[in-house]
Amino acid sequence: MSFPRTSGILLHPTSLPGRFGIGDLGPQAYGFIDFLAASHQRLWQILPLGAPGFGNSPYLAYSAMAGNPMLISPDRLEEKGLLAASDLEALPNLPQDWVDFDGAVALKMPLFRKAFQAFKAQGDRGAFEAFCQEKASWLENYALFMALKQAHQGSGWTAWEPGLAKRDPAVLDQWRDRLTEEIEFQKYLQFEFFSQWSALRTYANDRGVQIIGDIPIYVAHDSVDVWANPENFCLNPETGYASLMAGVPPDYFSATGQLWGNPVYNWDYLQRHNFAWWVQRFKSLLDYVDIIRIDHFRGLQAYWVVPEGETTAMNGWWVEAPGYAFFNCIREHFGKLPIIAEDLGIITPEVDALRDTFDFPGMKILQFAFDSGVENPYLPFNYPHGNCVVYTGTHDNNTTVGWFGDRSLTDQWKVVNYLGHRSFHGIHWDLIALALGSVANQAITPLQDVLGLGTQARMNFPSQAAGNWGWRYRSEHLTPNLRDRLGQLTQAYGRA
Repeated sequence: MSFPRTSGILLHPTSLPGRFGIGDLGPQAYGFIDFLAASHQRLWQILPLGAPGFGNSPYLAYSAMAGNPMLISPDRLEEKGLLAASDLEALPNLPQDWVDFDGAVALKMPLFRKAFQAFKAQGDRGAFEAFCQEKASWLENYALFMALKQAHQGSGWTAWEPGLAKRDPAVLDQWRDRLTEEIEFQKYLQFEFFSQWSALRTYANDRGVQIIGDIPIYVAHDSVDVWANPENFCLNPETGYASLMAGVPPDYFSATGQLWGNPVYNWDYLQRHNFAWWVQRFKSLLDYVDIIRIDHFRGLQAYWVVPEGETTAMNGWWVEAPGYAFFNCIREHFGKLPIIAEDLGIITPEVDALRDTFDFPGMKILQFAFDSGVENPYLPFNYPHGNCVVYTGTHDNNTTVGWFGDRSLTDQWKVVNYLGHRSFHGIHWDLIALALGSVANQAITPLQDVLGLGTQARMNFPSQAAGNWGWRYRSEHLTPNLRDRLGQLTQAYGRA
């Protein structure tokens, strides 16, 4: 479906400022929404909201439907009377410019456990029980899974005793009895997350800001989704590991491809069961966001599979997915959803046809626009009129300043030659203006580009397993001058 002519900013909540080692849903999140509204931005794009596992990647979460407890704001818990002001004094000196994932867990979890005890004594049990009942389709398995991980020192589910790994009902009942308190605590964390996120989303919507949420096509192997629903995935029946792994062949980002390691779907089984798990997943995400961006959309037409034991993605093959049946099923349940297709990478006419059949806008990346001739589909004059979303770059790209600085003088000249000039405001503002002035209905800019930051502020290196997802900004970076410049450009290009 076509979207109205608007613009927005890409920023994951973990990148928000704050004193707890990680961005969260406290006062700074509301301040960011105020900045969006004041600069005439109507969209806030986030990354997946789940609790990240290995490598702290939000694309490898423990659940496709639960929220990340580390986004819960202790300040909001204090406002509810579940923490005392003294609980939030004398905090450790955690970094302000990047996420200290381990430090945040060490600081926040004891606070959350204290708030949980206070909630049991004085909280709204009726609201909590109604939440648990409403979300039971995924919450019961999730809370048990996380309690079991806690009891097994964080080890993956394939390392648990066979009765747990294979979900023997009698063994599960024994562990439920043993872990009653921890299971309820995990449910409580989801209750607080959902309460805080819902309030923030309402605040954004009331100010004309919609939230674009990401739905990764794949889920982590070490997740409740795979443990509780093994029939949905291609797994080795003996070990539980992925027998067929997800990834992409060699491309722009990596000469050996990207071996993600996630198990690919058993699409035959899913289709026979009317894609029930996926329907539940969409329903859960729509509780959090207004618009859905499907990451790796091309995998819903055909997907790259790599056999168990490979260490790169080079020795794989393409398998066709039931994309038309899938989206027809989603439409039957939800009507015509506001979906953005991340159609980057190796895109074939079949992928384009699937996207266009359902009228999903695709993505255009300006950093990809200058490396070939005038037929380059990422050049703005080649955009389909209106029905696409333009980005200066994504979370997987370098920042615009870093990208431009890494180019040779010849390649820099190609960019300048296309632009016709270089403004004294910097290459990042040149590309922001190019995006805002394009015919694309929506224009999204990572906050790093609005701030004009270099490679040190990059969010993710796709071929690098560690050291990603950590960038944060400081509240003083969002100056009145920055707000006014972005707002004036947005108005000038008809996106206010």
